[in-house]
Amino acid sequence: MKSINQLFSQKEIKFLNLLSQKFPTAQSASTEIINLEAILHLPKGTEHFLTDIHGEYETFNHILRNASGVVRRKIDEVFGKSLHTKEKEQLATLIYYPREKLELLDMEEKINGEWYYLTLFRLVEIARNASQKYTRSKVRKAMPQDFAYIIDELINETNSRKVDYVDSILQSIIDIDRASHFIVAICGFIQRLLIDRLHIIGDIFDRGPDASKVMETIANHHSFDIQWGNHDIIWIGAACGIEASIAEVIRFSARYENLDTLEDAYGINLFPLLAFAITQYKNDPCDCFIPKSRKDSNERDTSVRITTMMHKAICVIGWKLEGQLIKRNPAFEMEHRLLLDKIDMQKGVLRLNGKEYELKDKNFPTIDPKDPYRLTKEEEEVIGRLRFNFLNSEKLQRHVGVLIAKGSMYLKYNSNLLFHGCIPMKGENEFETFNFDGKTESGKELCDKFDRAVRRCWVNRKNGKASQLDRDYCWYLWCGPSSPLFGKKKMATFERYLTAEKELHREEKNMYFSIRDNEKAIDFILKEFGLDPQKSHIVNGHVPVKVIKGEKPVKANGKLFVIDGGISKAYRKETGISGYTLIYNSTSLIVVEHQPFCSQNTAINEEKDIVSDRKTIVLSTEQISVGDTDIGVELRKQIEDLKNLLTAYRAGIVKEH
Repeated sequence: MKSINQLFSQKEIKFLNLLSQKFPTAQSASTEIINLEAILHLPKGTEHFLTDIHGEYETFNHILRNASGVVRRKIDEVFGKSLHTKEKEQLATLIYYPREKLELLDMEEKINGEWYYLTLFRLVEIARNASQKYTRSKVRKAMPQDFAYIIDELINETNSRKVDYVDSILQSIIDIDRASHFIVAICGFIQRLLIDRLHIIGDIFDRGPDASKVMETIANHHSFDIQWGNHDIIWIGAACGIEASIAEVIRFSARYENLDTLEDAYGINLFPLLAFAITQYKNDPCDCFIPKSRKDSNERDTSVRITTMMHKAICVIGWKLEGQLIKRNPAFEMEHRLLLDKIDMQKGVLRLNGKEYELKDKNFPTIDPKDPYRLTKEEEEVIGRLRFNFLNSEKLQRHVGVLIAKGSMYLKYNSNLLFHGCIPMKGENEFETFNFDGKTESGKELCDKFDRAVRRCWVNRKNGKASQLDRDYCWYLWCGPSSPLFGKKKMATFERYLTAEKELHREEKNMYFSIRDNEKAIDFILKEFGLDPQKSHIVNGHVPVKVIKGEKPVKANGKLFVIDGGISKAYRKETGISGYTLIYNSTSLIVVEHQPFCSQNTAINEEKDIVSDRKTIVLSTEQISVGDTDIGVELRKQIEDLKNLLTAYRAGIVKEH
C-alpha cells in the first residue's frame, strides 16, 4: 500500500480512475478489500483432471456427473449410517441423472408426497454441506436462476427454531407441483459445487463415436481448461483448412468406423471422397483398409465396403500431402516418412534400408512412379471440396474455437504443470532441441512457440494470411519427432498398413518416457517452467498405463501423475481398467482408478455406479486455502489495487463519485 504522501504516476492515476468506476467510494473499496481478504482464507475448490477421452461420451459423462466418486462420498459424509445402501444408491443416481431417474420412478409409480419430501430434504442437506467452502456470493452465482431464492433460503437457514419455515417451503414446492423441476435444478447445483475446476489433459477426439458430444459438454461446463493432445491438434489443423490434417482426420475416422462423427455431428459432406473412391477402387478388395473393428469379422456389408474404399483413397491422398509438406521442410527431419518414392510398382515391394519388403497391397492407380507425391487432378478436387466443408462447418468451427480459447500446449495451475504428451528430452537434465524457423528452441520456449503458431493459424484460417510455415508446424505437432504432443521418433502409419514386418512397425518413444520415473528429471522440467519442485507436480496422459502388467500411474516419487488409464475402449485390453482421474481438493491429491462403465441406461435403471478405487497420494498436514492458489495470487493483486485506490481517495488524488 502506498503512503499518502507518495505520488502516483500518471499511468497509475489513470488506472485508479478506471477502477473507481467499479468502486466509486472509499466505503465500497473498503468493503471489497474485507471480502477478498476473507476469501483468501476459504478452502480451495476441488479440481477434477481427466485425459484421453477419445470420444467415449457415456463414460466421460458419467465420470463428470459422479465427480469420480465425490458425489457418493459426500452422501456418505452427510448421512453416514442413517441411510441404507440402497437409499444412498438411489440418491446418487438421482443427482447424476435427475430427469431420467425421475421419469423412471414416475413410470414405476414410486413417487408420492412423502418420497418428494424426504428427497428434497436430503438434497438440501447435501447442497448445504457442499456450499460451506464457498462465499455466499459464489454460491448464489452457481444457483439455477428459477430457484435461486428458494435454494438460498433453504441452504442458509440453520436456525433450529425455524424448522417449520423450512418445512413449509418444501411442502409448498410439492403442493404447487414444482418438486420435479426443483430436484433437477438442485441436482445440477450440487454437481456444480462439488467440482470447482475441470482440467482436460488432451485427446478429446478420435477412436470413440461421440467426440462432438464430449466437446459440447465440456464447452458448457462452468469452469474448465484444455491442454491440447495430438488427436486434438489434428482436428484443429483440419478446422484451419490444412489439407494434410484434413486427410488425417478422415483417415482416423474411417479406420475406427466413425465417419458419422464427421457427417452427422459436424455436417461434413464426404460425397466427393466417396465418388472418387468408388471410381478408383470399385474392383479393389482394399483388404489393408478394412476398419479396425471389422478386421477379425466376416461381416462385410455395403457400409463397411464403402468405408473401406474411402479409407484407402484418403490414405493415399494423405501420404502424398505429407510427402509434399516434409519435402518443403527439411528442418523437420522427417525424411523417414517419404516412402511413396521407395515403392517398386512392378515388383510390389518397398525398398528401404537396403532391403525389399513385400507390400500387402500392390494396387495404387493414382500414384505416378515418376512423381509419386503429386496429387492427380481428381484428388486435388476432392481435397479442395473437403477443405471448403471443414472451413464452413459451423459446429466444428465453434468447437475448435473452444479448443483455442480454453486450450494450450501446457498450463501451470496451482503449482501443477499440465500437459498431454511430453517435454522432449535427450537426458535427465537436457532438453531435445528443434529448429524453429531458423532458431534452435527447446523446453518451455519451444512449447510457447508452437502454441503461438497454432493460434496464428486459427486466427488467419480464412483470410489467407496464415503463413505456410505456421500451417506446417500445426501438422508437425501431430506426428513430428520433436512434438511435445506426439513424443515418438516416427509414426509408422504407412508401414503398419502395408507391410507385415514388425521391425518396420516399431515407434520409438522420446527419452522423456524412459526418465519420467526419475525424480531429478522431473525437478529439471518443473524448474524450466518456473515451478518449485518441492511442492509441484506434473499431470499428463497420452501413453496408457498398463495396469494389467503392473504399471503404476504415479511416478518420480509422487511428482508425476500419468492418468491415461483407458477411458477409450480401444485401450482397455492394454490397460485392464477403464480410466484414471485425479482429484485435487483442499487436503489431498487422489488418484481414482475406474472399472468399465456399464451404460447410462443400466446406471439409471439398476442404480449401478462405476466401481472406482481411490488412492490418496499426497495428504496435506494443513488445509490448502484459496490464498495458496493461483486465484489467491490474483486476489492479492486486486487487494493491493484497492488499497491504492483507498489511499488515492484519502489523499484527494481520485474523487469519490
